[in-house]
Amino acid sequence: MKRHHFLRVLPLLVVLFLIGSLAYQAFLAPNRFRGRTEIPVKVSRGSTFREIADSLEAAGILENKTLFQHAGRLLGWTKTMKVGRYVFKDGISNYEILSSLRTGRSIVPSSVTIPEGLTSKQIARILARDVGIDSTLFLHLVNDSLFSCQLGIDGASLEGYLMPDTYQFYWQMAEQEIIRSMVQQFQKVCGDTLARRAPELGLTPREILTLASIVEGEALVDSERAMIAGVFFNRLKRGMKLEADPTIQYLLGDGPRRVFYRDLLIDSPYNTYLYPGLPPTPISNPGKKSILATLNPGNHEFLYFVSDGAGGHIFSTTYEGHQKAVQRYRKLREMAELPADSTSH
Repeated sequence: MKRHHFLRVLPLLVVLFLIGSLAYQAFLAPNRFRGRTEIPVKVSRGSTFREIADSLEAAGILENKTLFQHAGRLLGWTKTMKVGRYVFKDGISNYEILSSLRTGRSIVPSSVTIPEGLTSKQIARILARDVGIDSTLFLHLVNDSLFSCQLGIDGASLEGYLMPDTYQFYWQMAEQEIIRSMVQQFQKVCGDTLARRAPELGLTPREILTLASIVEGEALVDSERAMIAGVFFNRLKRGMKLEADPTIQYLLGDGPRRVFYRDLLIDSPYNTYLYPGLPPTPISNPGKKSILATLNPGNHEFLYFVSDGAGGHIFSTTYEGHQKAVQRYRKLREMAELPADSTSH
């Protein structure tokens, strides 16, 4: 009787064993990465569960995509995947992957460095590449006066207020939050000093940033930033044109490149060879060193400077002295076959 009963329940036991084995494979079995300890993968906005499974398989994370998809559907977690950059460790199970995708537990930020002196358009390209943002929306927000006001910035644009630094941003983080982080970093680093010093220098905070963005484009040696700022302040006081090449580079659609004489004739309020005073807005987002140098300009009588051929500049108080320095630089350039440029002021 016992044997007969065992034979009757054997098929059921086999079925239960197979179900248990399949459930183990679908939910709890470790996925092995074949020599790698961890693998990153990105989940983007609008990705379907099938597309996510395809990405996980292509990255070498899933040993059996079909079982993973069945597990997700059985759990009902196929429509709750969070956007982000994930890092999964070797041996992780399908259940753990699905749980992480549902909660965002394994999302990690990316380190993104924004160099000094980039325009908002250039910053948008970096963020689109490294963080997957919508660069068009990013630029729209940068030039949205209402959004600027919400961030405490008076003006039609946030150009100049996007602080260069190294940030920890999440994959496809909201464009508004990225911009807010960069403006907050600007306020933290320079906001109070800028608000205090700008009136003392007879300029608005935005005008200081505009001048700092020009200094950023001119200075290669940190020790010269305040000197260069001082030259431009001296020119402004005397009603002289700034004649700054970085403002021309800003106008060039094919730049940065060598500035030619014909470029100096471009009719634009940003062309400081044609129009006196400062451009309407910053031409880039300057770094802390250039902003502080502009807030504390060198106290001197220099009105001109030209490259010395070694990364620095020769400063002059008179046009005659400046012309001699220009000729000296041209001879050095010819001797050393330095690339031609127009870094003469």
